[in-house]
Amino acid sequence: MLVFNDTEEELVEKAISALTNIVTLETTQPLYSPSLIFPGLEIRQNQHRVLQNGEDIYLTRLEYRTLVLLATNPGIVLTRTQIFEAVWNMDSDSCQSSISTVICNLRKKIEPDSKNPTYIKTVLGVGYKFDVKNAGK
Repeated sequence: MLVFNDTEEELVEKAISALTNIVTLETTQPLYSPSLIFPGLEIRQNQHRVLQNGEDIYLTRLEYRTLVLLATNPGIVLTRTQIFEAVWNMDSDSCQSSISTVICNLRKKIEPDSKNPTYIKTVLGVGYKFDVKNAGK
């Protein structure tokens, strides 16, 4: 918090007034972060929350970011390397076990049957995709 005496406050007001005559100020809208809604699953990005059938699901940071990455790219197969680089924010040649562990834990938390996943599908030899056609079935 800044505190000005009367003279300083008057000078600041004059400076702001002069700047507004020179520079056009634009109002900006806050970034809209929509909810991603699928049968039985809702991802509220603006609240950093995941709900399954209306109940909060606790996810780690890596699980949440992996889920959001897959769900915002529905139907697109992402390689383990792409997921690792996007979620961990680093390059790695040995990301296989890290990604597999996160996907396994994520499936246990959000899939109706983690052994027969409907949201996160494995594409053998390639990576994973979020399946919107069969999500939640």
